[in-house]
Amino acid sequence: MSTDILLETDNIQKAFGPTKALDGVSIKIGTGEIRGLIGENGSGKSTLSSIIAGVQKADSGAMILEGKPFEPHSMVEAQRHGVSMVIQEMGTIPGISVAENIFVGKEKIFVRRGLVGKKAMNAEAVTALAQIGVTGMKPDLPVTMLGFEDRKLVEIARAMYEKPKLLIIDETTTALSQRGREIVYKIMRDMKKENRTVLFISHDLEELISVCDCVTVLRDGAVAGELDKGGLEPDRLRGMMVGRKLTGSYYRSDYDGSCSEESVLELKDVTAGEVLENFSCVLHKGEILGIGGLTDCGMHDLGRAVFGVEKLITGQVILSGNGKQIQSPKEAIRNKIGYVSKNRDQEAVITSASILDNIALPSMDLLENRLCLIGPGRERQMAERGKEIMNIKCNSVGQLIRTLSGGNKQKVVFAKWLENDSEIFILDCPTRGIDIGVKATMYELMYRLKKEGKSMILISEELPELIGMSDRIIILKDGKQTGEFKRDKELDEQKLIPCMI
Repeated sequence: MSTDILLETDNIQKAFGPTKALDGVSIKIGTGEIRGLIGENGSGKSTLSSIIAGVQKADSGAMILEGKPFEPHSMVEAQRHGVSMVIQEMGTIPGISVAENIFVGKEKIFVRRGLVGKKAMNAEAVTALAQIGVTGMKPDLPVTMLGFEDRKLVEIARAMYEKPKLLIIDETTTALSQRGREIVYKIMRDMKKENRTVLFISHDLEELISVCDCVTVLRDGAVAGELDKGGLEPDRLRGMMVGRKLTGSYYRSDYDGSCSEESVLELKDVTAGEVLENFSCVLHKGEILGIGGLTDCGMHDLGRAVFGVEKLITGQVILSGNGKQIQSPKEAIRNKIGYVSKNRDQEAVITSASILDNIALPSMDLLENRLCLIGPGRERQMAERGKEIMNIKCNSVGQLIRTLSGGNKQKVVFAKWLENDSEIFILDCPTRGIDIGVKATMYELMYRLKKEGKSMILISEELPELIGMSDRIIILKDGKQTGEFKRDKELDEQKLIPCMI
């Protein structure tokens, strides 16, 4: 690995109103290095990476790229200097094709006689995708017809097209299956071999330790320390992130898996989405029912079907208490079902609205007085209560959702369903892209809700999470159930994996 410095940040400062996101961040990233960046939600990771990538400007401080001042005013300008970024949330542009997304801002290279040559663009898109290991994706397909993972792969192809000197990967792997992750890992290894650099942001400590040469830890907007490969240990990293020693597991410690025999929800022969076929199960009062499998096994379709987002092709989703069928999100909400979507910014929150509006939205019926009017004081009271219960870090409940870190956005999602007095929670990858501290908070909340008699369907691509939190686990493959396991101290990943592949 070269000892040359590719990028240096010097005393970078950034504030959003009274909140200081970055407080004098100075780091040096070497050429040919895979540098990890970690910290709790709100520590400044995404803010720093977005400044480097030209998404936003620092309030003060300087950056030096290859020995020259570097101050990009846009992502396109940063790309011209060899810096590309794949963002955590959805970064594709709806309404245009796969090829047009890959070459957004680069259309001029296909212009002939004043017109963009779509045939040439599509052919080059196939080449760009193949270069990162993706084949079979149609370049003229509207990007909105792709699943979440394939859209992330389109973003990666766009970021890699001009062979960047520095590739920033912001929490991307948490949204990918093992296939997608292997594509990213190969890109990182290849860049290192070619003496190019990667800035890799992840909350997965084991992943960071596995792929990174060294890791920078941020805490409260400042550098808490750096560790090289030999010093990368999970407990040490956790301690640097939170400023105190953290050890042990964050999952449940009990193994009785007990819950009521009372049924609260029943799925009968449900076929929905592209994969889920003739699936049946019963959810009990006070049960955490885990649903696992590979990304395309149908588990995400299941969650959307239960909440009424995905229309049923066949079958029924029935509330056991009153026999009502759930056929739309409106009916689900009225019957005290809450849904935490995997695709947070697209389906779980309204990013252009405030914390207050997001928390209050599902609970309009509860907020109405006898004259069917909603007083602003009642909305604010509800939002303030949700903020306190979930310990949401913000300036006020009037703050826009889009200014929050991923973990605090997720706390808002939980808060809105808690304030709606939900009895059943559909949790689709609820800890995706959030730090270890917020994960611990979410797990504690889930266990508390279970003890209160609330019921949960926990959909997760992380087997340790399923094993650690579920009373019962159902494994899906190709849309069908292939295994069922009760909570047991001896249950491990090796017993689940054969049912998945």
